[in-house]
Amino acid sequence: MWILENIWLILFFVWGIPLTYYRSKFRKMVYQTEHWTINIKPVFMKELRALFGNMYPENKKYLKFRNFYRFYLVIYLILFGAYFMFGQSSKESGEKIKVGSTIPLFSLPDQHGEMFDISTVLGKKNLVIYFYPKDDSPGCTKQACSFRDQYEDFVDLDAMVIGISSDDMKSHKAFAEKHQLNFTLLSDEDGAVRDLFGVPKIFLGLIEGRTTYVVDKEGKVVYIFNSQLQAEKHITEALQALKEL
Repeated sequence: MWILENIWLILFFVWGIPLTYYRSKFRKMVYQTEHWTINIKPVFMKELRALFGNMYPENKKYLKFRNFYRFYLVIYLILFGAYFMFGQSSKESGEKIKVGSTIPLFSLPDQHGEMFDISTVLGKKNLVIYFYPKDDSPGCTKQACSFRDQYEDFVDLDAMVIGISSDDMKSHKAFAEKHQLNFTLLSDEDGAVRDLFGVPKIFLGLIEGRTTYVVDKEGKVVYIFNSQLQAEKHITEALQALKEL
């Protein structure tokens, strides 16, 4: 059903209308202008002081719009946080690869510019294939460095770690060298392999999702972990799944 599939987009839009209205009125009041351009000017400090303080204590109109703005902003932030924490659960049914699925065959260039064919390791190694949004972003760096720091634990479990994002080979090489990454990074620039796995995107489809697949030596997916914010938990979850094989 279209409404259920797009419920977060509808909620953001519906709640955003009154939030935009009250913010517009509030900014005009704070910056003492009626011109519409104040709503797109990148000035915020006075607005923040007025929002969280009591700039015009005797002005009842100011107090009214400040309180309405606060209320709608808080709810909007709660919706935003809830989307990141729980919004992906409704999309999981759309994933093409599920526990028990056989992973698709694919070839992608690695950070050294060499083609990596997944068929060369199937049947020989357990695999931890993780899709991530962006090289050198805060969450992705924490995740990559955690995989690096616990790399020997994966080796002991006869597992190979493979990171995949849409960044190009040059970006991967710089990322790996900067953080001394000791595992394979693959460049999926057109998102073809991400689509093969059905890795969901987040925030209305604007940001690539963070999903880890643990694969046994038969090429079967035995565990999937999907969390955008808990980047480092992907490592502990993957290790636990491997230990249970």
